[in-house]
Amino acid sequence: MATFLRFTIGLQTLAVLLSSITAGLLLTTPNGHSLHSAAAYTVFVVAMVHVLAAVLAWRPGGGSPRPIVSATVFLGLVLAQVALGIAHVTVVHVPLGVLLFGASLLQLSRRSACLPPPERSRRPDRPASRVAA
Repeated sequence: MATFLRFTIGLQTLAVLLSSITAGLLLTTPNGHSLHSAAAYTVFVVAMVHVLAAVLAWRPGGGSPRPIVSATVFLGLVLAQVALGIAHVTVVHVPLGVLLFGASLLQLSRRSACLPPPERSRRPDRPASRVAA
């Protein structure tokens, strides 16, 4: 499940990057609006899958619950981003898009967010090894 979480964060980062590229197309081509809208809703769907992947990595996979918090906060920011874009509040929409890309890159670069917890000793009379701790 940790691999799926890492893949989802990578896909999320790519979707946010493509959304910024289509924002540039929005200013230069007549079909830019529909492309940017499709990219924005793609980011929204991938952010929802990211929350699901974080929950699946935590519960059955035995991982840390911390990625759930960051995925949920990211989804909330994406919801705000979509609402600001629909309302044409570009003064906040553009910096928030930059923040989303940076946050997604940060999540992707954090190694510990996608790793399972360290193994514990299987024998109750022996402490865990230093490598596992």
